[in-house]
Amino acid sequence: MKSLLKKRSQRKLGKIPSGAFSLDRDGRIIASTMPQSFPAAEMRDIGQRVLDFFRNAQDAQMPLEELNVYYPTLRVTARKLSGGALIFLLPQSLPKK
Repeated sequence: MKSLLKKRSQRKLGKIPSGAFSLDRDGRIIASTMPQSFPAAEMRDIGQRVLDFFRNAQDAQMPLEELNVYYPTLRVTARKLSGGALIFLLPQSLPKK
């Protein structure tokens, strides 16, 4: 599976986003609690990857209802809705040494 959040060059590191958004089956954003500073294009990109994941799982006769992806500083949780998805982006604390 491709990385859920693809690398981007020439991009400033900023605060890890926190919030949730939902998409319909066509990948259109229905509702969002994400900060306004978080680009809608990023939400659509993440959402499209999540929708593709659920569709591919269904095509492989492995119908999944939830996807959890853990990065060192971010947890992505997606729940399948009727045709769409509800996606949560949650910052994670780095372990202290």
